[in-house]
Amino acid sequence: MKYLNSLLYCLSALCLLFSSVGFAAKADPDWDAFVKKYGRYAQKKLKSKGIPGAALSIVNINNSDYIHTMGVTKSRSGQKVNKHTRFRLASVSKTFAGSLSAKLAANGLLELDKPVSEYITDFKGTVYQGDLKVFHLLSHSSGLVPNAYDNLIESRMDYPGIVEKLLSVKPICKPGECYGYQNVMFSLIGDVILQSTDKSYGQWLREAIFEPLKMSDASLGFEQMVHDSNYALPHVRGKKRWYSAKLKKNYYKVGPAAGVNASASDMAIWLRAQLGQYPDVLSLDTLAKQTRPYTHTKKEMHRRVWKKHLNEAYYGLGWRVYNYADETLYYHSGWVQGYRSDVVVFPHLNIGFSLIVNAETGVINELTTEFIDRLLEYKRGKKYE
Repeated sequence: MKYLNSLLYCLSALCLLFSSVGFAAKADPDWDAFVKKYGRYAQKKLKSKGIPGAALSIVNINNSDYIHTMGVTKSRSGQKVNKHTRFRLASVSKTFAGSLSAKLAANGLLELDKPVSEYITDFKGTVYQGDLKVFHLLSHSSGLVPNAYDNLIESRMDYPGIVEKLLSVKPICKPGECYGYQNVMFSLIGDVILQSTDKSYGQWLREAIFEPLKMSDASLGFEQMVHDSNYALPHVRGKKRWYSAKLKKNYYKVGPAAGVNASASDMAIWLRAQLGQYPDVLSLDTLAKQTRPYTHTKKEMHRRVWKKHLNEAYYGLGWRVYNYADETLYYHSGWVQGYRSDVVVFPHLNIGFSLIVNAETGVINELTTEFIDRLLEYKRGKKYE
């Protein structure tokens, strides 16, 4: 397994290098028609489900960005969604934590292989001392039962109190031996970064990612989400329609795991950064580090809408790494009350996709899968089987 991970890491680095060189830098004359056709399909599908608002971003490094916004920020009385309307990214926030951590590691400011207990002293003298490494936090391989104490995120308990309880939980396996998706444990990367650099996670995210990439709407936390009226409110399903809900602060407690807000414009930039278009911000070494396949996620092989085509599934640093119908995908989804989000990067094809909606709807799974399948048909020049 270690050999396979090393091989895949090297292939990932080579792939990013070749895509950044741009051997075929010609614009695709049929691309605009392709993405516009998909945009019309997505809008029709979302409208048929009564989804209040959505923002679609598709990038191809040899063509102009395609940004298509739909609907309103609030059912019945909201303003029209535009490319600068902020949505909650929920767990897509983890991709930012993975990229930032890989960047700090590439710059020698953080050691991914170092025990967490050497950064966070509360871990000393616990079952985690020595064995739990920084990369285990980011790759969901800490050994904890999946979603440990996520229920407390929904409670009034503050983040330090939840972490204190987490330290008393007995792992179900040694770090690195099993996969268990986490929010609280994952967010400890913020504490690690603070101890390692004397600068907060939020400050690093703003100064090292948002500002240099000119992601003008992106932010971390509740207050930044609501600083003006151009944000999409969450919606929940009633018996006959979607109703706007109160924007809750609870999952903002775990900022690295679920605290980023962003617009369609921001997500187009983020996708280009993931495709190596901003090497001064995210170097090729950084991009290769974050998509190294650390954790084998066998359960993902049984995703209902993907299992027919999914050949391999791993988790890197804040990113899922898939082999889908012999195509490498970097992927993540997000779900928090009133919002859903999906992001897909196709490193070999130099293409990225993002869809964010202000409703808890499963239709996003269908729309993302449809885009992947259509893209593979389009690029392979034949009907996708």
